[in-house]
Amino acid sequence: MTTEHRTIAILGGTGAQGSGLALRLAKAGHLVTIGSRDAAKARTAAAEASARVGKTIAGADNRAAAAAAEIVILAVPYAVERATVEDVLAELSGKILVDATVPLVPPKVSQVQLPESQSAVAAIQALTGKAVRVVSAFQNVSAQHLSDLDHAIDCDVLVCGDDQAACDIVIGLCADIGLRGLYAGPIRNSAGAEALTSVLITINRRYKVPGGAGIRITGLPET
Repeated sequence: MTTEHRTIAILGGTGAQGSGLALRLAKAGHLVTIGSRDAAKARTAAAEASARVGKTIAGADNRAAAAAAEIVILAVPYAVERATVEDVLAELSGKILVDATVPLVPPKVSQVQLPESQSAVAAIQALTGKAVRVVSAFQNVSAQHLSDLDHAIDCDVLVCGDDQAACDIVIGLCADIGLRGLYAGPIRNSAGAEALTSVLITINRRYKVPGGAGIRITGLPET
């Protein structure tokens, strides 16, 4: 677990995955702000999350949340991923953007449908350029597991990015919330994690996995 408490904004923090990450990160001692296009909705979600975790979680519109943070986590649907980043681009300069986006295209969410760029997150790195340190993570972690604070999550997180130092920081955040983050290569390798989500959805439906299946990489020494 890291000893440094970070200021973290979660854009899309009113959704299931975003709110789960907010709860876990706040519980670990980080200073968390939930961001949304609707500031009032963000503040309501933040108040509810604060009551659950017993720590103060702030709420703001996406731009204000991103401006106040050193690390920004993007947990929005694929359909609004690019628009959200474009809206806060000025606030992201010099920061780490952790993109948890999965290119799911309803109604066939159990089928892999990668974009023409092959990776949704790699396309965001191309959009932002070197001004933003984009890291791909958290695509394969069940929102239901994240929101259950009494539940230890038996799941690994694939962390991809072209900035190794930024990836190491995100791996530390994974450890803070009880997950094992593993460096999985450059940002283009995010396509593998993105595609795995549809595979896991298929497994969940076929085998009725309580809370949702995750992934574990075997053969590594436990630390």
